[in-house]
Amino acid sequence: MLSITKNKPSDSSGSSKSSKSSKNSEKNNENGKDQQTPKREGIKKEPVPSVAPNTTAKASKESHESKQSQNDAKEIPKVMNQISRLKQNSIKDAIPVIKAPKRQASSRFHVTGQIELEKLVKFKDVPPSDRQELFIKKLNLCNVIFDFTDPESNVKGKEIKRQTLIELVDYITNNKGVITEPLYPEIIKMFSTNLFRTIPPQVNPEGDAFDPEDDEPVLEVAWPHLQIVYEFFLRFIESPDFNTNIGKRYIDQHFIICILELFDSEDPRERDFLKTTLHRIYGKFLNLRAFIRRSINYIFFQYIYENERHNGIAELLEILGSIINGFALPLKEEHKIFLIRVLIPLHKGKYLALYHPQLAYCVVQFLEKDPTLTEPVVLGLLRLWPKVNSSKEVMFLNEIEEILDIIDPQEFVKIQVPLFNQLAKCVSSSHFQVAERALFYWNNDYILNLISDNANVILPIMFTPLYKNSKAHWNPSIHSLVYNALKLIMEISPKLFDEYSNQYKENRQIKKQIQQEREEKWKIIEQLAKERAEKNHISMVDIEESSNASNYLSNKQVPLSPISPNIDDTEENMDKLTKELEKVNPDEIIEVPRFRKKSILPVNEQILSELTKHKSLDKIINSKDKNCDKE
Repeated sequence: MLSITKNKPSDSSGSSKSSKSSKNSEKNNENGKDQQTPKREGIKKEPVPSVAPNTTAKASKESHESKQSQNDAKEIPKVMNQISRLKQNSIKDAIPVIKAPKRQASSRFHVTGQIELEKLVKFKDVPPSDRQELFIKKLNLCNVIFDFTDPESNVKGKEIKRQTLIELVDYITNNKGVITEPLYPEIIKMFSTNLFRTIPPQVNPEGDAFDPEDDEPVLEVAWPHLQIVYEFFLRFIESPDFNTNIGKRYIDQHFIICILELFDSEDPRERDFLKTTLHRIYGKFLNLRAFIRRSINYIFFQYIYENERHNGIAELLEILGSIINGFALPLKEEHKIFLIRVLIPLHKGKYLALYHPQLAYCVVQFLEKDPTLTEPVVLGLLRLWPKVNSSKEVMFLNEIEEILDIIDPQEFVKIQVPLFNQLAKCVSSSHFQVAERALFYWNNDYILNLISDNANVILPIMFTPLYKNSKAHWNPSIHSLVYNALKLIMEISPKLFDEYSNQYKENRQIKKQIQQEREEKWKIIEQLAKERAEKNHISMVDIEESSNASNYLSNKQVPLSPISPNIDDTEENMDKLTKELEKVNPDEIIEVPRFRKKSILPVNEQILSELTKHKSLDKIINSKDKNCDKE
């Protein structure tokens, strides 16, 4: 039988006597309370699979008498209590219901020992000559770390630290000349002490690995303090008094590595603040720019080729998007290699939906800088094109259209054949969203102009799948889009449309003729087999088997490629389609709205409310600056 609380031997002996008399159990409880250690650090909360009724009653009493048993009792699933009460009357073969244990609620850490904080005097209450010393004292006060997993512990100390952090932010924001050289190491120390910690792995204690698309993020419980620390550091860097030459001594490569490690935090609020902080550091410290880019590349390589798990890919790509936008022309070879070897392989990631908009933006920024990179980028995307994942296929189609919107006509000629061969497969896809997204290309005026300029090459590739889907696709909405595409082909070049229609008919006749020839040959073979059987006195069973085989092969259809003609089509259907296309009015075709797939929102009400209240670091600072200007 498992125990609920981690008591000393005297407590366990008291629990064994509790079944005899309630008085003895009360005495043992008091003894257990005196003997329990007050420390809360290092206690591991383990889920309890099953608990006996007597032990549950004992734990309910001890939970009111010691802090240690309170924390352990919280981890017991409610379902277990109900099962324990019903165990006496339950069937022996009943399957126990065990609730999955909750994942770690915080990445904290090494909590400072029990320290009673005393509120320091305000800056306005001391002479200006003593404010620097008071500033350092307040920074040292903020180095105290509290355990936020217990909301009832050190409430006064937590509030004193929060008020002190707010006072520090206001002081460096509203005063000039207050950031002096002795303050730099103290500020960096306070920032590092509060923020730099090891991020726990995104794995349940007992269960499947953390899935960023399906699982709710674990919010950082110490966020009330961390939020103000981030704001203070950003105010410090953006202050007019900040000296970059002095800051280089303390904000070095090790500091950057520690910040990048925090991007794997599950809390999206912290990743948003980290994004702003790292971007400001990149702009201030020119000597760290190459190292920051190289370190981000290592994170991407680890994600692509090792674990495929990182929470901050989208935020890092967003930083890189603004960095790429500022690249000077002509592009360095280093940047081109980054595009081909890092950004393109990121498309094969398992959780592409979480960062694809930022990734597509980075790719498009590169192509706007250097159009000659279009061919390797498009061919790289076609090489990584999803085979069975329709949602990823739609994302690829979205990105290809963004690339085609900015492509040069000379570069389009280089990639038109492999690109439209892939689009022909997408149009013929049985998944209606893939086919629909591919057909939306025909609603883009710039792409339509590119098609018309290269109609001799593109129309032979696209005509057959368009015609097949005009009748064969199961989704009616695809039919109207196909009619629209075929109507545009007729308007682009009626001569080519008639030529490919006639060629389609000829191909169909050739296929029929080949099929008839095959059937005639099988009949000849069957007749020769019968004649030989009569001469050699072979049983009729073998003849019937050969006849069945010939019938099977003659009736079997030859598999058709997505761009090959359909044998069963008739001339009447072809003529009917041509007449229907002439009657179609493009204005009457309803365009279905296009949506990008978004990451799944959390369903926990508390998490949802916290994320709704969150504001970016830039908005917080700008709003405060506007309020100060009004005052």
